[in-house]
Amino acid sequence: MTQARHTPASLPSSESELDRRSVRARTERMTTTALGDALYEVATERDERYLVDLDARRCSCPDHAFRDVRCKHLRRVAIEITEGRLAPPGRLPADCAVCGEELFVPEEAVDEPHYCEDHALEPGAFVRDRETGDRLLVVHVSDRRADHVGIGKSAYSVATYPTNRSYDPADRVVGAVYPQSVSMTDSGPAPDSLRVYSFPRSRLERLSEPA
Repeated sequence: MTQARHTPASLPSSESELDRRSVRARTERMTTTALGDALYEVATERDERYLVDLDARRCSCPDHAFRDVRCKHLRRVAIEITEGRLAPPGRLPADCAVCGEELFVPEEAVDEPHYCEDHALEPGAFVRDRETGDRLLVVHVSDRRADHVGIGKSAYSVATYPTNRSYDPADRVVGAVYPQSVSMTDSGPAPDSLRVYSFPRSRLERLSEPA
C-alpha cells in the first residue's frame, strides 16, 4: 500500500535549521511504500525509484552510493515513519476489515483480517447481526478462521453456512448470545448455560451502546 503519494511532508518552523538535503527531504514530492523487512521504495515525481534499507541505513540512489551521505530518500522515510504516515520496520499497512481505516500491523500477520479500535470486538460488547438485525452480546472472540470451525454436528463450517457465504472465509469466529437470557456477574456475562452462536466477525456490527 502506498502512503504520502507525491505530497510534500510538513515543513518545520524554521528551514534555516536544516541542511539542504533535509529541506529537500521535506519539500520534494515523493511516494513512500513499505515493503517489509525494513525495506522501503521511494519514488520521486520524475518517477525515479530507489530502495531504502532502513536497518542498514542505505539507499540505492547515486547520492548515497557515490557520496556515502544520508540522502533525502533515507531522510524522507524517517520523517514519514516519525510522523505516523508510514509503517515502521516490522509492520505493514492493512485496512480495517469493517471501515477501511489504515492500520499498521505486524508484517507476519498482514494477510489476516484486522480491525480498528472502533470496530474491534471483545467479550461484553453488544453487536447487531447484519443479516437479521438482532442484537447480541459477544462472549468469545476466537483466533480461528470461519472456514476452520464447524457448526455442531452438521456438515457446515461457519464460513459455508448458507447465511454466512457472502462473508470472508478467513474472518475470525465470534461467539455471541442473545442478551435477554444472559445473567451478569461481577466479572461479566455468564453464558455457560446458554446457546452460543458462532458468526464470522464481519457479519457483526458493533453497537456503541446497548439498545
